[in-house]
Amino acid sequence: MDAFKPPRTRVRVPPPLISSRLPSGRGATEQPNAAGDGDAALTGRFWLMVVLTGIAAGLFGDLMMLVLFSVQHLAFGYHTGTLEAAVSRASDTRRLACLLAAGAFGGVSWFLLRRYTEGEKSDIDDVVWEGGTSLSFRRSLGTSLISEVVIGMGASIGRENAPKLMGGACASVLADRARLSRAQRQLLMACGGGAGLAAVYNVPLGGALFTAEIMMGSVSMPVVLPALACSGIATVTGWLYLPDHATYLDVPDYRLTAPLMVWALLAGPLIGLVACGYIRLIGWITHHQLTGRALLVAPAIAFGILALIAFRYPQLLGNGKDMAHDAFLGTGGLALLLALFALKPLVTALCLGSGASGGLFTPTLSTGAVLGGAAGIAWSHAWPGSPAGAYALVGAAAMLGAAMQAPLAGLALTLELTHGGFSVMIPMIAATVVATAIARQVDGYSIYSARLRARPDEVVGPAAAPRPG
Repeated sequence: MDAFKPPRTRVRVPPPLISSRLPSGRGATEQPNAAGDGDAALTGRFWLMVVLTGIAAGLFGDLMMLVLFSVQHLAFGYHTGTLEAAVSRASDTRRLACLLAAGAFGGVSWFLLRRYTEGEKSDIDDVVWEGGTSLSFRRSLGTSLISEVVIGMGASIGRENAPKLMGGACASVLADRARLSRAQRQLLMACGGGAGLAAVYNVPLGGALFTAEIMMGSVSMPVVLPALACSGIATVTGWLYLPDHATYLDVPDYRLTAPLMVWALLAGPLIGLVACGYIRLIGWITHHQLTGRALLVAPAIAFGILALIAFRYPQLLGNGKDMAHDAFLGTGGLALLLALFALKPLVTALCLGSGASGGLFTPTLSTGAVLGGAAGIAWSHAWPGSPAGAYALVGAAAMLGAAMQAPLAGLALTLELTHGGFSVMIPMIAATVVATAIARQVDGYSIYSARLRARPDEVVGPAAAPRPG
């Protein structure tokens, strides 16, 4: 369907059961998203695969989180409470031992996995954006399990990449079994990726928008319908093991105030520029990521450096979930929040550069939260009226939207993760729109496009085109 043709030329595919028009004679397809399915026909077989993908994504989300939480509890010797509290109680020697063990295990495991699955694909973003080729299930599973183990032992990378990848890998297998078209496979894998994210964070709407806005680049009915269904099914399936409440509990219902609103407008450009620098750092470190035999020692060295930094700042261990939660609750002083803001991107880049595989969602969210909290505390000295936690919420949403180049997904995810922020929705929107627009104008990459590997025939460096394409 050509969306730019006059409305009368649009034809509904498949045709509706009621073929007659309303008495006005105007067609239902004059609403642009009421016309055809596009290249990926939403057939009965495709819908069955959506259901199965949602169930599989939820189950693998449970498995990945079971591995993560079990390793965390074993590594830092706790049964209840938060990872941050357990890490703070642990001795410096234990932290160092855990990180060195994680580096040794991860380095050897990733080296062997990549050696014996060479040429097999396990990057869901690249595969979906290339048009829907197949993902290797065994390499995806191996990558996911290894990453969750090392994150559980304290590595500063995100936990969401594993369930996202496994959702896409399950969709790839199901698409093969059902002999779906290339376009249907692409959409199904995108739905599986968003569903994996939705399951482990209990964010069905955010997962669907992640699929539509980031993976498919189209918030249209033929994309949103299966994305919502898949993310909803995965979220409910995930409740078999994971809780059905917000990821970040007890976040207050902050009030909208004039200081917060003005700050959001002023902070938006700053957050957008910070997002550009953060994304460029990730892109550079990804391109120069260590491979080959260097993997046998590099993660242990990188994780060991992280452990030494964590002697002073234990909040840096793990994906940053507890760090963000503290910021949302308004705990922590200006100096601590500024230090965490500066260090979290650096230690995350250090881990990824050593050859580790993992996500960036929570590290990005936590970076935005502590930046917002710190900037809010400073702003409150000039114009008091809002607590630091409100600024952290706005900062997290704006950083996510700008870094993912997906403002709708960034807002929805922040709201669903906290079940708060509805009263400060307007400043959240203002900061997110401004930050995302600035990041888009200044650079244009996202934390996902920046991690795409160079093609052998592509020119990189100064000779490349001046604008990303």
